[in-house]
Amino acid sequence: MSQPVAEVGGYKNITATGAVSTGACQLLGFYINTTTAGTLVLRDGGASGTVMSGTITPAIGFHRFPANVGTSLHATIAGTALDVTFFFAAGS
Repeated sequence: MSQPVAEVGGYKNITATGAVSTGACQLLGFYINTTTAGTLVLRDGGASGTVMSGTITPAIGFHRFPANVGTSLHATIAGTALDVTFFFAAGS
């Protein structure tokens, strides 16, 4: 009999463009704490890496975004303001 899967991991809160993880990870999702017309673009491989999403204009709350990130997770934040906490598991 298989065991239940626990979707848990580390977290990182950011309010400006930057690295979320410096290595491979499994993104579970993100929680938008506050926003005033902020936007978000997720990339695999740093600031010039492969775009994983289009431009997201998220509402406050949790957003599931299960994705395997092969190199590193980078978030580009634009617009007025965005406070976001990412949840991810290290490794791939």
